[in-house]
Amino acid sequence: MNRILLWGGLALLAAGLSSLQVAGHLVPSAPSASVSPLDAIILSYSVLPRIAVALVGGAALGLSGLLLQRVLRNPLAEPSTLGVSAGAQLAMTMAAVFAPALMENAREGVALAGGLAVVALILAMTWRRGLEPVAVVLAGMMVALTATMASAALILANGEYLFSIFIWGGGSLSQQSWGPTLTIALRLAIGVAAAALLSRPLSILGLDDASARSLGVALNATRFGVIGVAVWLAASVTAEVGVIGFVGLAAPALAHLSGARTQGQKLIAAPLIGAVLLWLTDGLVQLLAGVDGERVPTGAATALLGGPLLLWLLPRLRMFEWPSLNSKPAPSRRSRRPGRLIGLFALLGAVAVALALTVGTGPDGWTVSTGPMLDRLLGWRGPRVAVAAAAGAMLAAAGMVLQRVTANPLASPEILGVGTGAGVGLTAALFLVAAPGIGIQIAASAIGAVAVLAAMLALSLRAGFGPERLLLAGIAMSALCSAVLTAVIATGTPQAFALLRWLSGSTNDSSPADAWFCAGAAAVLLAALPPMTRWLEILPLGDVTARSIGLPVRLCRIVLVLFAGVLTAAAALFVGPLSFVGLIAPHLARLTGLGRARGQGIAAVLIGAGLMVVSDWLARTVAFPYQLPLGLFASLLAGPYLIWLLSRSDARAG
Repeated sequence: MNRILLWGGLALLAAGLSSLQVAGHLVPSAPSASVSPLDAIILSYSVLPRIAVALVGGAALGLSGLLLQRVLRNPLAEPSTLGVSAGAQLAMTMAAVFAPALMENAREGVALAGGLAVVALILAMTWRRGLEPVAVVLAGMMVALTATMASAALILANGEYLFSIFIWGGGSLSQQSWGPTLTIALRLAIGVAAAALLSRPLSILGLDDASARSLGVALNATRFGVIGVAVWLAASVTAEVGVIGFVGLAAPALAHLSGARTQGQKLIAAPLIGAVLLWLTDGLVQLLAGVDGERVPTGAATALLGGPLLLWLLPRLRMFEWPSLNSKPAPSRRSRRPGRLIGLFALLGAVAVALALTVGTGPDGWTVSTGPMLDRLLGWRGPRVAVAAAAGAMLAAAGMVLQRVTANPLASPEILGVGTGAGVGLTAALFLVAAPGIGIQIAASAIGAVAVLAAMLALSLRAGFGPERLLLAGIAMSALCSAVLTAVIATGTPQAFALLRWLSGSTNDSSPADAWFCAGAAAVLLAALPPMTRWLEILPLGDVTARSIGLPVRLCRIVLVLFAGVLTAAAALFVGPLSFVGLIAPHLARLTGLGRARGQGIAAVLIGAGLMVVSDWLARTVAFPYQLPLGLFASLLAGPYLIWLLSRSDARAG
């Protein structure tokens, strides 16, 4: 009863906020005056449709999240964490550039195709792991980040023509007609009917696969059918109002915490709670908009609320119905000649640098530059190659440190939200200082990165907060920081364009000064890594073992976290936050047999530098004369490796 009163009170609060918006256009300015025709039009075609679309959109996302969580038996599955919304947005951005007629006549079909493509990719990535919750969410995050980066690249390439799509993609509920409301309402009605017809199979799908089959459920057909309905609902909302994050996650979880236990109760409660959440959030956004108009899209605001909500939910959710990352790791192969391996990686890195400096494409096709031509091109190619190599080396070192400090093979600056945390720090510097120099930007980025890392470390020290929950906490923190960046970019200010360019990870404008600064920072910071290798060797053995041999565990963790944060901030400032080099470079070093901290660290640095140089070369040559983002290609190179990693039966075997 108390929970019902709570939700009733929140609904009344949302209704009160909406009544303020209605009264602003319904109550005449003077007692003797009447409502102006303009106010009546705004009320009928903007204010009231906005209230209605918040209600039906929130309900549709709540139902979509519930269906996804039930069919995947994953309490953290929802359109945002599975990348459905990001895939739909990328498909629509591509259609706006290459096939504008589709956006006019088949916008919802384009969004549905993008959402289904993303879900199909994620299912393919994680099928061999039995759709393990952590693997599914991690794959969804990787795909969503890559799709978001590709959208940002298209927006940057097309200037202001597509910048409005980014603002729309932030999830603005501004309306000009009743069309979107009626469209979503029709889809919601069909989705509710389908969910009601599938209520018995949905209840059985909560059991394990063997039990579901024994009760006569066509497991795969039912699973794909329910996923199709859920993705259709989410894509419909995305097509009409943009990306609305975390409502699909929060509504089913809050329905469960509010006492809904049976499938029927959840089918009623989740859409209602989703409607109230989005309605209330949009009311608060409009209340805080002020006289200058709405500056933060509602979708970004829901993510700002959803990140802390996910952090709060993690200790309260059952996460261990599948094989977990806590299983005993398989023994690693140890190389008998680590020096030769390190020499091979150094040689491959040198080849990558030579390739990037000499080989390119132009109006006359592919060319190998030598002599005077190479001298002329070095002034342009040299700085970006140096920045890419130095940044890749720093990210790889940060990833190796984080994986050993947390004893988590899937930890990296990108996955734990450290890169986007650096972006929040950079945002503060851009807005608080008129013309921040490189030193101020580095310091602000480091503060943001270290703050996120400190939060992750504090969570990892909690009892029962194992590797899975740490990864998901990082995803929540990354979503929270990304929401801040989205909200700022949606303002359309010059700082917003600078942040969008940074988010895409472009090295196009790298200058010799940037190259010297980035290379110098890498040299100074990486020189501090060898003295820390003893700590990195001992910490993965556990706190008890470390203390028994006299290691000050807490001090070591603090120093290493600060070190990883500064490395990430320095690298992310030049190449953006989303490369995944920090994830795969330490893994590749370990897979080749370099399991000791010193050898793994050196090899990871060399691999990271080489991967980023190759990514930069591809970004420069693949779509000549257009320059594509470095971070996009780094993610595309990392994607196949992550797919292979997630498809293994033991994620820690590497």
